[in-house]
Amino acid sequence: MDALRFNNLELRLAETTADVDAAQALRFRIFYEEMGAKPGDIALARSRDIDRFDTICDHLLVIDLERGSDAAPCVVGTYRFLRSSIASVHGGFYSENEFDLGHLKFFPGEIMELGRSCIDADYRRRGAMQLLWRGIAEYIRRHDVQVMFGCGSIHGTDLKEHARVLSYLHHYHKAPGHLRPRALEEHYIPMKMMKRKEVDVELAQRELPPLLKGYLRLGGHIGDGAVIDHQFNTIDVCVVVETENVTDKYIRHFSRDRREPTEARVATGNPAPLYS
Repeated sequence: MDALRFNNLELRLAETTADVDAAQALRFRIFYEEMGAKPGDIALARSRDIDRFDTICDHLLVIDLERGSDAAPCVVGTYRFLRSSIASVHGGFYSENEFDLGHLKFFPGEIMELGRSCIDADYRRRGAMQLLWRGIAEYIRRHDVQVMFGCGSIHGTDLKEHARVLSYLHHYHKAPGHLRPRALEEHYIPMKMMKRKEVDVELAQRELPPLLKGYLRLGGHIGDGAVIDHQFNTIDVCVVVETENVTDKYIRHFSRDRREPTEARVATGNPAPLYS
């Protein structure tokens, strides 16, 4: 995948251990220091968000070329990708810790898990997200990915506080049966907390996290059941997006008025950190 530059920002895949280390450092700052996740002993000692999947995933990076160095790049945005052709020989997907992927795992084409997305607070209105979207679209093309999926996170673990959003997702965006993951029985939380007629759709849409809202704009679907992730202080749902024409949709929805990346707004214009 070729690097893409705009002003002082560069988009590319991680190429070295230093690249991955810088992404893990950014993830630690966002997930643990900003969002209140609870680090394990290794993460706390190293100030890095790290797990076994980092070694088998591709890491998409946005790098500020005016800061850092080759030995310690300044990563200001990141996303993590895991394709089924890789996961199948390395013990499966991260999402399988929370969700039964069901028929999705046996999809005949390439599928891809997305996760660990975050952007430095100083760059959330500076085009970093638009560069990441472009990178996702290019990656999908290069690897002929037909379905992408991952855990979509809602910050906080108070189910009553998020009853409207969860019910909205259940009633209006449930995935079709052949693509519908289901929360593992030991973690399963019903999302139908309100009747359809009780859900204020406009309010629920406003309350959606920016990343979830973006996936839904692309025709994304939600699996059956939610999961509370106490370590990361989130309620997780499983998001599934079929990627047919996704490149055009990304450009249209996330650079709505076709301005350059540094001017385009992040998803809904909400400066809240992306988290998944």
